[in-house]
Amino acid sequence: MNWKTFIAGIAVGAAAGYAVNETLHHTVNVSAETVLAKVKKAFKENGPIDGSWIQMTAEDYEKYPFKTRVYKGGVSLTKDGEKKQYEFIADSKTGTVLDVYPI
Repeated sequence: MNWKTFIAGIAVGAAAGYAVNETLHHTVNVSAETVLAKVKKAFKENGPIDGSWIQMTAEDYEKYPFKTRVYKGGVSLTKDGEKKQYEFIADSKTGTVLDVYPI
């Protein structure tokens, strides 16, 4: 084996390792529509939904000591003949709802 082949092999191996590392650590967000559909499905178990909304872009969120990016949204529904509104915060990477609170 000559030196040129050896160095070319190292270069190709390093480039492939970098590409695999970037692919594995690339964070893919769950779409806002998917998160809203999940939240609406959970709320529908308690009554019909009158309206819903979600911010389409994730924003930074910190609840000490945790930092993440989240979607914020809301749902309004009628329960026991009374209109109620709730806001929610969901993790943009997993779609997990972190908090729900009435308005």
